[in-house]
Order: sequence, then structure tokens, then C-alpha cells
Amino acid sequence: MSLQVEKLEKNTAQLTVTVEAEKLDKAINEAYLKNKSKFNMQGFRKGKAPRLMIEKMYGVGVFYEDAANILLQEEYPNALEESKLDVVARPEIDIKQIEKGKEFIFTATVALKPEVTLGDYKGLKVEKSSIEVTDEEIDAEIAKVQDQNSRLISIEDRAIENGDQAIIDFEGFVDDVAFEGGKGEDYELVIGSHSFVDTFEEQLIGKNIGDKVDVNVTFPEVYQSEELAGKPALFKVEIKAVKAKELPVADDEFASEVSEFETMKEYKADLKTKLEEKKTAEAKTAKENAVVALAVENASMEIPDAMLREQVNTMLNDFSQRMQQQGLTMEQYMQFTGMTPDKMQEQMQPQAEQRIKTRLVLEAIVKAEKIEASDDDVEKELEGMAAAYKMEIDTLKSYMGEAEKENVKADIAVQKAVDLVVESAKEA
Repeated sequence: MSLQVEKLEKNTAQLTVTVEAEKLDKAINEAYLKNKSKFNMQGFRKGKAPRLMIEKMYGVGVFYEDAANILLQEEYPNALEESKLDVVARPEIDIKQIEKGKEFIFTATVALKPEVTLGDYKGLKVEKSSIEVTDEEIDAEIAKVQDQNSRLISIEDRAIENGDQAIIDFEGFVDDVAFEGGKGEDYELVIGSHSFVDTFEEQLIGKNIGDKVDVNVTFPEVYQSEELAGKPALFKVEIKAVKAKELPVADDEFASEVSEFETMKEYKADLKTKLEEKKTAEAKTAKENAVVALAVENASMEIPDAMLREQVNTMLNDFSQRMQQQGLTMEQYMQFTGMTPDKMQEQMQPQAEQRIKTRLVLEAIVKAEKIEASDDDVEKELEGMAAAYKMEIDTLKSYMGEAEKENVKADIAVQKAVDLVVESAKEA
């Protein structure tokens, strides 16, 4: 194998790899042995036809694709190692020559890890977050608990109000024709939940039990049913019952039922402490994010397009897995939201770029400050991981190769860089 390396613009390079003709012939024969059972040829038992006969019948290049894949898997890693380039994304492969008896030539266009020029990252000024807890915030927390412990009571002496639960029968029509999925009986609709289209719920406010109401709406331009998208519809609605939330009184008895405390005074004091702890944690996170963002803003680097595309694809895959955990496929999500793959990629690109820049800047700080993760640091991190996975630490270690352990060390060093930048920051 021979290798030529050409540096291109925007942190990319092109490797031109030339592989000996003998290796190509060997790969073609390997591809023949792998695939010969797929060919039926008159006069030969299945899988017994000679290679030359198959090539004569189906063309000399019948095994080229598999042979190329065999050589690429063998030779690209060798070329990468020889080049000593720090590649950060999958290569773009282009086969330049593949012909029996001749050298196999391919190019690999690769994205290189960008060089980072650090700006100021110590002593950065950020705005201080308030951790003061107000009486209004405590009351809001109590209101949430009241709502969680509320009960529904039937209402018969007033009209529907926002927040009520209306029990309705309904049927929807487009152009005076009932449409599929537009009918329901004894449906429990919370007014203000926005679970129905357009202003459906608002048009029920002020109506009473027994009323029959014509509700006019227009379906969104992007809707899961293409037949209904953007069309006006009429719903015939009958209001059968109305229920409202009855909140418990926020007194000592309530406090004793929802907490470990006997009085509202004690309960409020505990809520205040917990809110202060929450705000303190949020303030710490906000400071960390703000300081790191400033350090990234002060640095300069050029991100290769392939590196950005790979990060976007990683984020899309993560999002898809989260959707699947919620019982939705990506196709269903896109149908419900009107999104497209291109639109999602476009929306994710700024966040993907920021993630890449943040990691690169922190790694550059690690290098500049000569930060290292000690064996004790790694052991402590692995202990935490083992506890999270509920397994013995030795079992966890047995599952990890050297590459995984190096990644753990790198992550620890990056977190130390974050700590360094945050500890040196000044709050305004």
C-alpha cells in the first residue's frame, strides 16, 4: 500500500491510497468464495460454478463491490494510522480504480480535529443569580400541591369556566360530511388544556349543561390527517355534565396530610429550604453554563462540515430513541408536528455546533493547563458508574476496554477544566 496525503481547506484532508494488484485479486477471490452459492449456472451444482464462468456470464465486475468493501475495511485503517491524522468523522470514500490485474485506488476525504486558539478563559465576569426565595414562590408551590390533591365536584348552578372539565358528546363535519375519528361520547374535556384543535374549548366557555352547541374550527395547515389539514369544520356538541376542581384548604390539617409536618408554618419553612437548595443548584449550573459559553465565545476554530453533520446525526439518533421510549416512531412524530428530516437537521445545527465548540475549547484548556485525571479520580468515577448501574465495580471494569477507560479519563479532565474556569470567574 502507498499513501498520499493532501491537506484541504476547512480542516479536511484527502488520503489517496494505492493497493497492490495482488491484494485486489485476492479480495476478488474472497468475494467469489463468499458469494458463489448465490449463483445458479446450468451444468454446475449450486455454489460449484468456477469464478471465471460466473464473471463471463455476469460481467467481470460482478465481485468488485464486495472486493472493494473487503479492501476498504483492511486498508483504510492502515492508511489512517500511517497518516497520523486526528480524524473526527467518518470518511467520504471514492473509488478511483478497480480493475482485475491493476492496482486498487481509492480516496478518503476526512475531517480533521480543528486547532483551537484560546481567548480569555480565566477571570471571566458573569451575572450572579439570585437564590432568594419569595413568599409568592412558596405560595405557588403550595398551590401545586393543592391542585395535586384536588377533587372533582359536579357543577349545576353556573356556566362552564376555564379550567372546568366538560363531559361532552360531539361529532365533526367537513363540508356537511362526518369525518372518521371526529365523533366521541362522554368525552372528558378539560377547558384550557388545548387538547382540541383551534378555539374548540374556548367556544364552550359560558355554555351550560344540556346546551347543544355548534363549534366552528379550522384544522392546522400541518395535521396528522392530510384530508383535514387546513380545512374548516363544524362540530355539533352536547354538554352533558360539568365538573370543577375543589382545592383543599391550605391549613394545618392540609400540611399534616401532605408532609411530615403538623403545622403550615413548619411546612412553609421546609418548602423554603428546599426551594433555596433548588435555586442554589440552578444558580451553580447557570454560572457554569455562562462561564463556559464565554470561554467558547472568546476562542476561535473552524469546524469541518463532516464533523458538524456527524454531531447532528448523533443528536437525531438520540432524539429518535427518546421518542421510541415514549411510544412514538420518528415518522409519527414528524406527522404530528409537521417536521421534516431536513428541517430537524437545520434546527439542530446551531446546538450541534455549540456542543462541538464547547468540547474542543475545554479539551484545549486541558492541554494548556496540563490537566490530568489521576488513578484515584478514575476509580472514584467508576465507583459512581457502578453504583448507578447497580453492579460490582470489577464487573463494570471487565466490560470496559482501554478505549472506554481513556474516554472516562478524558471526561474527568474536561470536567476539571470546567471547574477551573468556573472557580476563577467573577460574579457581577
